[in-house]
Amino acid sequence: MVNRSIALSVIATSLMLLGLTSGGAIAQMSHEEMPSGEHGATEHGDFQRIEQPLWLKGAVTASGLGLIGLELWWFLLSKPKSSQAIAQGGVQEVTVTVDGGYEPSQIVVKAGQLVRLNFDRKDPSSCLEEVRFPDFRIAQDLPLNRTTAIEFTPDKPGRYEFTCGMNMFRGVVEVKNS
Repeated sequence: MVNRSIALSVIATSLMLLGLTSGGAIAQMSHEEMPSGEHGATEHGDFQRIEQPLWLKGAVTASGLGLIGLELWWFLLSKPKSSQAIAQGGVQEVTVTVDGGYEPSQIVVKAGQLVRLNFDRKDPSSCLEEVRFPDFRIAQDLPLNRTTAIEFTPDKPGRYEFTCGMNMFRGVVEVKNS
């Protein structure tokens, strides 16, 4: 899957570069050869070709390639931050910072023990006002600049997803056998 995405990105980038470099050779006419109507407009509309300097074309191409590289890194190569819950007094506890997402977004706990996740919300975005754990039937409001504790006891090993109120930001609680 990763190799296929990278291959498609390389093909798309190659086609874009080919289009940029060959754009000057396709259908060029001097201004004297262009048919003109009233006020110098062409028969096909009011658009005229504006020649751009080579350095500007290179800067735009480099910026596009940089953005493609950033996108590939973000979606394919970056790893979610993971944290093992610390058990004290029979309670497994982790603090999750809510700021443009969840950090850590992957939490490892043991089955059969109480889990307390402390959500510390710093982001004023309306999307992050609520956190939902559908598998545990939990939906909890997260007040801004406060820490909200959510407790549950996972009985079975597995991966349990949690999301923001709009289902845009996600995290996972991975439950392992004791």
